[in-house]
Amino acid sequence: MEKKLSQAMAELEAVQEAVARAEDELSQASATIRSRDRAVEVTVGAQGELTGLKFPDNKYRNMTGPQLAASVMEAVQVGREQMARRVMDVFAPLTQASGGPTGIRGVDIDWDRAFGSALDGPDGGGRRSRSRLHDEIHED
Repeated sequence: MEKKLSQAMAELEAVQEAVARAEDELSQASATIRSRDRAVEVTVGAQGELTGLKFPDNKYRNMTGPQLAASVMEAVQVGREQMARRVMDVFAPLTQASGGPTGIRGVDIDWDRAFGSALDGPDGGGRRSRSRLHDEIHED
């Protein structure tokens, strides 16, 4: 029993260290994206927050308000999706079972709850439809 407890504690410590490394890696992470029309450049942080907004080459001056708004929204959405996927990639090893003798399961993360619309992509498609299918399969 003591051996299993010490193995479980060692696995728990390893998970805690992995989480700390992942958080440290992501603490300064960001993505800089330009809109397709190249009128807007945004920087998005690891939590999907907008941390920078630029209008390169003053292209916005020839745009209507709705066009500029659409460019900003598109770039922000692409940046949020890119950062969400990076966070998922960094935490992916923690979501898998350890395979150790204690049988400790991997962490179960609800990515849709964590990132919401950031995973939908700029065209409205994306993870939501796949998650819905996964949920239906999982429930069966």
